[in-house]
Amino acid sequence: MQSPVLIMDNLITQLQDLLSQIEELMKRIDIEGKAKLATELEQQASAPTFWDDPSSAQQTMQQLSRLNSQVDRWEKTANRINDAIELVEIADEDMQADLERETEALVTLVDSMSLQAMLSGDYDSEDAIFAIHAGAGGVDAQDWAHMLERMYLRWMEQNGYKTEILDRSDGEEAGLKSVTISVKGDYAFGYLQSEEGVHRLVRLSPFDSASRRHTSFAKVELWPDIQTDIEIEVNEKDLRIDTYRASGAGGQHVQKNDTAVRITHVPTGIVVQCQNQRSQAQNRDRAMQILKARLFEMERAKQEAEMAELKGENVDAGWGNQIRSYVLHPYQMVKDHRTNVEVGNTSAVLDGRLADFMEAYLRSKVGG
Repeated sequence: MQSPVLIMDNLITQLQDLLSQIEELMKRIDIEGKAKLATELEQQASAPTFWDDPSSAQQTMQQLSRLNSQVDRWEKTANRINDAIELVEIADEDMQADLERETEALVTLVDSMSLQAMLSGDYDSEDAIFAIHAGAGGVDAQDWAHMLERMYLRWMEQNGYKTEILDRSDGEEAGLKSVTISVKGDYAFGYLQSEEGVHRLVRLSPFDSASRRHTSFAKVELWPDIQTDIEIEVNEKDLRIDTYRASGAGGQHVQKNDTAVRITHVPTGIVVQCQNQRSQAQNRDRAMQILKARLFEMERAKQEAEMAELKGENVDAGWGNQIRSYVLHPYQMVKDHRTNVEVGNTSAVLDGRLADFMEAYLRSKVGG
């Protein structure tokens, strides 16, 4: 059995290692640079003319809030480790159990922070536009899309993200044909990129009178919701704009006139819809933002594929691949086909516990 002195010495060594990890990660994601940028934005916000352009000012304030939140989180973690080191150095045996628990908590926290540091892509820190589409399979596929909507809304709620349904098309009998969701919060795009692709469900169909086993598919799409103006040229001649009456649950806010907007980008065939805003003009503006985000992401994916081809790498077909299977019968298992992560508790996964899949995907991206 280790002596109390040796246990305390080991705790100090462990905490010092954690501090080194955090300091290295803070350098890697340039927390110092982010803090300086936040100071500059705060100076801009104090200018008398700052709110003359409300749209630009709001974007600046959102950027400032995100930077302050990120810097604060990392600095508080480093301070907490330093405080623990100081306590261990002066503590007596009576505090040993508490300090061991605090060290274990800090190990978990640093592991989580190191995962977040992997989200260093150009748009990983951005908000996201998240869409689910029922695949072939009729009412079963539409019900599966609805199950996925609930799963992701639960994950978003559990992780503090603000969500807004931009457009929703219900199924005729049950479920939904498609839904588009705005997801706002730190690293929304970075975390949700693990979910983009085709999701497969195997179960006994509740819509089959013979209770036979059915396989259903749904597709998840994702784009960074970049609040600043995206440099994408969209020719008005390439657009077909239709208006229609907003539908779905909305109580007193559902409009009785044609406020919902559908924009079709004819050259690419991309169709975006928005019906959640109060006016047709607001829905049109938001739909144009989504269209630009989709065109921007399409161009970025094309450039990445071309670069990979030049390097001689195997070019992935992207979201067309089946990424995950959810089997509810004859056994219960959710398996990610990219990382081979398997979870037997299907109820927990469908209730939004997606961390195992997201973390494995992010680690595989960086070879971790």
